[in-house]
Amino acid sequence: MAADRFVVLGLASARSPWFSSVAQWATAGLVPVEFVKCVSAEELRARLASGRPFSAVLLDAGLPAVDRDLIESARRHECAVIVATDHRYPRDWDALGASVALHEGFDARDLVDALGATSAPVATADLAVDVPASSSAASSWRGQVAAVCGSGGTGVSTVAMALAQGLAADVRNAGHVALADLALHAEQAMLHDVRDVAPGIEDLVEAHRTSGVSRDDTRRSTFLVQGRGYHLLLGLRRARGWVGVRPRAFDAAFASLTQTFRLLVCDCDADFDGEDEVGSSDVQDRNHMSRTAVGEADAVFVVGHAGVKGVHATVRVVSDVLDAGVEASRIAIVANRAPRKPRARAEITKALHQLLDGRALATAAPVFLPDRNVEDALRDGTRLPAALAGPLAAAFTAIVDTGPAARRTATASVPVPVAAGSLGHWAAT
Repeated sequence: MAADRFVVLGLASARSPWFSSVAQWATAGLVPVEFVKCVSAEELRARLASGRPFSAVLLDAGLPAVDRDLIESARRHECAVIVATDHRYPRDWDALGASVALHEGFDARDLVDALGATSAPVATADLAVDVPASSSAASSWRGQVAAVCGSGGTGVSTVAMALAQGLAADVRNAGHVALADLALHAEQAMLHDVRDVAPGIEDLVEAHRTSGVSRDDTRRSTFLVQGRGYHLLLGLRRARGWVGVRPRAFDAAFASLTQTFRLLVCDCDADFDGEDEVGSSDVQDRNHMSRTAVGEADAVFVVGHAGVKGVHATVRVVSDVLDAGVEASRIAIVANRAPRKPRARAEITKALHQLLDGRALATAAPVFLPDRNVEDALRDGTRLPAALAGPLAAAFTAIVDTGPAARRTATASVPVPVAAGSLGHWAAT
């Protein structure tokens, strides 16, 4: 193969006029392209993962399979993404991550110009294509995030509700706090007695799969919990629904939530294994919601119980959170239904620090929550006891106001383009 030829993967419906035209141009030598047709998104992903170098992928905008995740798959394999637009499917392709969008009825010169601007010819197997990051990744503001996790039966969901209520009690946060149910076995709908099953996280992710979503639409995907002052985003309708939650679309939905609400509380699982740990991409996709929540969180609350088994389970979850890359300064242990005696609490604190092998925690002692009857509040939809909400909100404030987690931004390393003329003009004197 000549060194000045582009190797391009193509995916389109059989009736797309440009699909056959590009093949004819390549065969006739009108364009320096080796064109490889794909009949499905699965075939395209398989070819990308085959190890053979490709210059770019050429996608049909009218295909339902062309979304954030397919585009991200191509970019992950260092391929430029060129989209042949269709007026019937108007989308912001730059926001979705495409390198360039060709107008309908493009000709051979348009294709060559697009390839020359976004990709490189394939000459050797180690050729890398530098694909610029999407400008939509830049964001000037992001709300604070709290993740709540723990072993089963420790009251994680109730603690997440109490934390959201405590944060919403601050008049500065009124109407700007959201509770997102990101657990596989989502129970916040039951705990809030929400009769509707939609909208929820699945619908919000689906909306972000092929386009951007406004802040108003993101807010409308939540339910306002009047008595407690926060908004609720429902979770998966079935645990197996994680299969339809594609990672890149979820990332976009999560970013939209953090840009819509000042404070986001995530009720998530304590399972953070990824492909590096177990060698399975399916496991990583299944745990993507919890991995994202703790990775983006300004504070991670690990909920546990007192007692031998409770302390052991808490230490295990804290270790898993640390292994997931979370700094110790962002972790707070919550001892739910804690004993009242100071001596018993001191013993729990000592045991935790000893079992954690001296690794520092965000607080000198766990957040001890007293045993309170919350059944009436859950049944009637009233406020949870202040003895639960107040200490949690105070612990969150203490973490985000001190230490390295004081202000984490998701876009610190993303360059922002400077608009022409925004820096003023040079005037000769």
